[in-house]
Amino acid sequence: MAGRGTLDPMIPPEAPDALSASGAGVAAEPDRGWATTRVAASRGYALLLVIAGAIALIAATVLTLEKIRLLEDPHYNPSCNINPIISCGSVMRTDQASAFGFPNSLIGLGAFAVVVTIGVVALTGVRLPRWFWLGLQAGTLFGICFVGWLIDQTLYSIGAVCPYCMVVWTAMIPLFWYTTVHNLRSGTIPLPVGGRARVTAAAGWYWLVPFAGYLTIALLVLDRFWYYWRTLL
Repeated sequence: MAGRGTLDPMIPPEAPDALSASGAGVAAEPDRGWATTRVAASRGYALLLVIAGAIALIAATVLTLEKIRLLEDPHYNPSCNINPIISCGSVMRTDQASAFGFPNSLIGLGAFAVVVTIGVVALTGVRLPRWFWLGLQAGTLFGICFVGWLIDQTLYSIGAVCPYCMVVWTAMIPLFWYTTVHNLRSGTIPLPVGGRARVTAAAGWYWLVPFAGYLTIALLVLDRFWYYWRTLL
């Protein structure tokens, strides 16, 4: 896999577009058919998949165990019941916590295990087909939309916040965003040449999007439950 400022030996000199489309640390093979062209991930992005995926997987595992204990004993007090606002138990008892007829955390167990696996594979430098990265894009898009819905339900319908759920939200934001960046820079998501160049040129500012997401969530939680927070001052 190519590092910053180095030439990937698997990309011949006569394929400059593959290099420009990939950006630093993201390499694509010469075009042998859009769907079958293989793309490698940068080490930084691969590490993000492993770390963020692992954090979210741990949170989903804890949520699943807490849900099992709650099902076994309706009077069980989950470890994340801290106060009337920060309370996993209040959230886990709602219909929204089983949006598809089973606990949402089970989705996380499967999905984030896949994300970690992809990250580990990507760290080896293997090139995966574009359709594979598009599949990950679709998965993270579903994830971020689901998280957005859960945030809305948590704040304005349930009226309580699950800290383990917030850990998943925190992981999902960069997973979606940097997957999108990876796919734009590598040409997996088609863009005009000028568009890819602009995406690559903005490399130093990618962090602004996750930061804005975290800030927005923090302000929404602060505003929604201000009636309680001010009693703690």
